[in-house]
Amino acid sequence: MNRMYRALLLLVFVIPLLGGCWNQRELTDLAFVMAIGIDKGTGNEKFDVTFQVVVPANVSSGQNGGGGGQGPPVVVYKSTGNNITAASRKATKKIPREIYYSHTSIVIIGEELAREGIMDVLDGFDRDPEFRTTTAVIVAKERKAEDLISILTNLDKLPMNRFTKTLEATEAMLGENIKVTIDDLLEGVTSSGKEPVLSGFILEGSPEKGTSPQNINTTKPPAMITADGLAVMKDGKLAGWLTHNHVRGAVWLMNKMKGTDIDFNYNGKKDAISTTPYLSDTDIKITYKNGKPFANIKIETVFKLSEINTEFDNENPKKIDELEKLASAQIKKEVEDAIKQVQGYKADIFGFGERVHRSNPKLWKKIKADWNNQFASMDYHVEVNTFYRESGLRGKPFWTNLKK
Repeated sequence: MNRMYRALLLLVFVIPLLGGCWNQRELTDLAFVMAIGIDKGTGNEKFDVTFQVVVPANVSSGQNGGGGGQGPPVVVYKSTGNNITAASRKATKKIPREIYYSHTSIVIIGEELAREGIMDVLDGFDRDPEFRTTTAVIVAKERKAEDLISILTNLDKLPMNRFTKTLEATEAMLGENIKVTIDDLLEGVTSSGKEPVLSGFILEGSPEKGTSPQNINTTKPPAMITADGLAVMKDGKLAGWLTHNHVRGAVWLMNKMKGTDIDFNYNGKKDAISTTPYLSDTDIKITYKNGKPFANIKIETVFKLSEINTEFDNENPKKIDELEKLASAQIKKEVEDAIKQVQGYKADIFGFGERVHRSNPKLWKKIKADWNNQFASMDYHVEVNTFYRESGLRGKPFWTNLKK
């Protein structure tokens, strides 16, 4: 009998532990949010929040082909609130399913809100266990986030892929954008001696036509979303923009350059020689002159030839040496120009302050409160060394023999 009682007692304790899927949710009851747009509120509420929700029936055959339903692949809902949680819960009045954030890939912040400050929108994303902090964050340049999040795109059925894949492509090939996640952003705003950056996107063309099927049923879409520049943040607010070569100089300095192209005028011909840097390393050391921080910046990069459209003997060591010097000078100029512009914003996105903090904690304690002004007047020296490694599939250009 004792054994029977023991067995029954064991079952009483074990059976509750065997109940699985206690919090299961059916897919048909969920609204999968693929992207979120956050703007400054236009009414009595602090924020206008837009949710890009996928329509499963219209993407059932895959994201890159036809089939599925005939309607748009996503639908956009708008809500308002004095915080993101309130806006999300109010959205359930319009969204006929439970909002689900685990598939959210992009958060878009309108420029007007970015200039006023984004600190009040971050805690909810960081705290929600459903929301991935690997989600990318971008700024809608000169636009509302609602405008960008509502655009239908071709090539990829799900519009949010347009943002994420463009970020990855431009980061790898052009060097003028950086994918910044919520984790990266939080690290930047909480860091002592470093400010974050965010990639910007612009809307070209008609926003009204961009929300219609016309935008995906034509070879020349009337509205196009394009990556454009880096937003420099300071104390959680947008301080200004870096564009083109200034962006590239900043990316070199932040040691995030994965690939780009550098063109040179030669023999009186514009952009006659094109090179492609593809390996790069940046080293920054902080020294002190007269008690003030001084940045020693050393950049080394490897490049290959991409095009030659003028007389240039790439098999001549002297010509290669000349090309390396030209590349070094161009990179140095871009880096110095980027530093000067960012110093004008008084926002240390390069982490010079972090290095001061690590190398001289006592000095950092004294200058921390005034670091933005210290950074704005900080001196530096930039040294760039480039190394030619490849010429592609051929040595001299194909037309060399035609002139003999």
